[in-house]
This record gives sequence, C-alpha cells and structure tokens, in this order.
Amino acid sequence: MPWVRNLRRFVGTGAGLGSEALMELETKRILLEIFKERQRKSMEAGAIPSFYKKKPEDGSISHRVQKLAKYRFLKKQSELLLNADDLDAMWVCLRENCVIDDATGAEKMNYEDFCHIATVCTEQIGQKCKRFFSPSNFMKFEKDDSGRIAILPFYLYVMRTVSLTQARIDMSELDEDSDGFLQPHEMEAYIRGLIPNLAQLRDMPSAFVQMYCRIAARKFFFFCDPHRRGKACIKKVLLSNCLQELMELHQESEEEVTDTEQAENWFSLTSAQRICDMFLALDKDTNGTLSKQELKEYADGTLTDIFIERVFDEHVRRSKVGGGNSREMDFESFLDFVLALENKDTPEGLTYLFRCLDLNGRGFLTTADIHTLFRDVHQKWIEGGNYELCIEDVRDEIWDMVKPADPLRIALNDLLSCKQGGTIASMLIDVRGFWAHDNRENLLQEEEEQVEEA
Repeated sequence: MPWVRNLRRFVGTGAGLGSEALMELETKRILLEIFKERQRKSMEAGAIPSFYKKKPEDGSISHRVQKLAKYRFLKKQSELLLNADDLDAMWVCLRENCVIDDATGAEKMNYEDFCHIATVCTEQIGQKCKRFFSPSNFMKFEKDDSGRIAILPFYLYVMRTVSLTQARIDMSELDEDSDGFLQPHEMEAYIRGLIPNLAQLRDMPSAFVQMYCRIAARKFFFFCDPHRRGKACIKKVLLSNCLQELMELHQESEEEVTDTEQAENWFSLTSAQRICDMFLALDKDTNGTLSKQELKEYADGTLTDIFIERVFDEHVRRSKVGGGNSREMDFESFLDFVLALENKDTPEGLTYLFRCLDLNGRGFLTTADIHTLFRDVHQKWIEGGNYELCIEDVRDEIWDMVKPADPLRIALNDLLSCKQGGTIASMLIDVRGFWAHDNRENLLQEEEEQVEEA
C-alpha cells in the first residue's frame, strides 16, 4: 500500500520521532564521541613523555646553534632599548610639552599631552619608545584633580625599566646553561663588569677586585638562594633590594656619601674592606678558615658560646682535611654569618638565626630552650658588672613580645609576624643586644637629642 510505504519512509528519516526518541539518539551520539576520545587518549598515553632533556655537549652543533640563537635574541632585545641619548631626548620632550601646576610648581601632563608627547618622541627617537606611552602606563601614576600626572615619576619609571631590562640582558649573557639562574662565578663576573661604571668603585685596587666580587656576590645568594642550591634566579635578583643597593654606588659620588652610609651599604668599598679585615683579624693561625675559638672573638666576644656552637652545627660544613669531625668556617660561611647578624630583621636573616636557636631541631622554641639560650647571656651580663637578672622574667617578656599562636611554643612564623624577631634573637645570642633592649628608652632619648642638635 502506498500509504504504508510512505509512512515507513517518513519514520526512517527520523522526522517523525518524538522529542524523547530524538534525545535518546543525541545522547547515544555524544556518549559514542566521548568513548572514542577516551580511547584515543588512552592509546596516546601508552608512551610516557620525557621529563628530562639532556643539555647539548660543549662544542656540539646543538650547543653552537643554541648559543648563536641566544646571542641573536639578546642582541635584538638590546637594540630595542633606549640609550642615554634617547633618554635625554625624551626628557627634553617631556619638559617642552608639559604644563606647570600653579599650586605646587610641579611639571605635569594630562592624557592629551601624554599622547602628543608620544607622537613627538616616536618621530624623534623611533618606535622603541612607543611601548612606554600606553594608556595602561598612564593609569599607573597618581593623578591630581584635573587628571594630570607628574612627568618626573614617569621619566624615572622609564629609566628604571630600561636599567632593569639591560641588567637582565647582561645577566642572561653570562648564564652559560641558559636556565634562568646564575651560579656564583657568573654573578661575580656580572659584578666585575659593573665596577668600571660605578662611581664609588672606580678607584678600587686591582688586587682587591676578586675579593670584592666574592663579598658582593654572596649577599645576592644569601637573599636570592634561600635553599642554598648554589644558584640564584635572575628574576629574583632583578627584583631584590640587593641590586638596588648596588646601583646606589652608581648614583652618587663618594665625596657626597658619609662614612656611616658607606659602612651601611654592603657593596661599598669601605664595607668590603671592613669585612675582609675582620676575617683576617679573627684568623689567628692564618689557615684561611675560622675555628670556634676564633669566631668567639667576633664583636668583641659578646656572642654566647652556645650560639657559636649552634652556628657550626647548622651552617658550617665538615672539613675535608684533618679529623673526621673537625669543622672550620670558610670565608663564604663567614659572609653568611655576618649577613645574618647584620640583617636580623629580614626573613632570610631571621631564618638563619632561628635554626641556631632551635636547639633540638623541632621547628619551634619552648620555655626550656629560651632558658638554656639566655643562661649564657645572663652569665656574660653578670661578668660585665651589671645588676642581677631573673631569667624567668626575661622569658616571660619574650613570650609577651611574640604572642605566639601556640602559647606553649614559638615558631619561626611567630617571630616573623611579631615584627620584633630581630630584637628577640639579639637578646638570646648577644649580651650587647640584650643591653640595647634593656636600655632602649635611654638610647631613644639620646637619638632624639642628637636629631634636635643637628
């Protein structure tokens, strides 16, 4: 019958199916696609991907190609940077096209001026300055009620960006294996290349250059290599305060800097010579390393014996010569020691000291640990002719200063969060540090009087 044939043809096309039947067909199709996709992935996962790729050997074709590609890339990036003449031209352009704020006298520009200066600078300098004049950069700076920004902060931003990019290029050139990290000899080479450009270091004796580079590089590794892997991440180095402190020697001449400021800057020639002379003075047997007895003379012998013992236990490697258990502190370990004591308020310095204070290696301090540590300070305090102390009172005072999360123990995070970790560490390892805390009010008054006199 024709109508039967037509009905079967209609049903076969699926057009006459109800919504439920159509949904079931669509579900089957989707499930089949999912099944086939999982099958494909399962077949591909049969081979385990490689997680390690061996670096090309020196002198091989792969190594030469990699080296050439890196050289060309860094050269191209260097060509995109603004040079000194370009920066001078940008500053002139900024000053010629800005407006003077009547209230403050500051030189400012609104967004229209900003766009106009961008056009002028692009015509005079080229396309390489265009990236600094983006709308997002304009929005980064503080604006007044009229929507204007000061030209000086913008210009300093450009200079700092150029300086950091140039530093990254220079460090990447010294990164032999191109892994984004600098090893000690590579960092020393970078610092050696900076010396002729730093005003305060130009007159450094040539015989002292190698020693200076060792001293300067160690601070970068102390702050940028917390796990002591022997390599510092280039990005961390660029963002650290260490690089900024080093560049301060380039900004000012030595005559304009006081002796105190030079001593406080680890990278100054005065500070480096002080560290070197200190090590030589402590090394009585002139063997190039320090014993526990020699290190006890550090800071006029004010450090406690138990602290010196703990420094050797935690931060000094066993000597390869002599007795199996003999330990001597080499120059690099001495630099870490000095950096920790001079930067007790930083997380890196406090972490170094906390390992020494943690007598049992449990990750926290108990009242018994505080009592044991302060007992040596108390002994030196009495030997110095000071008044009698109650150790329990000092222990309770430390607990009140820290306010630990766990009332029965002090962890490293407690010392970091209380903002007085450096003071507490000084009280437990150095009798001079405890004296400074005990006389803090008198010392503060003397400082205020000196400021008033000045």
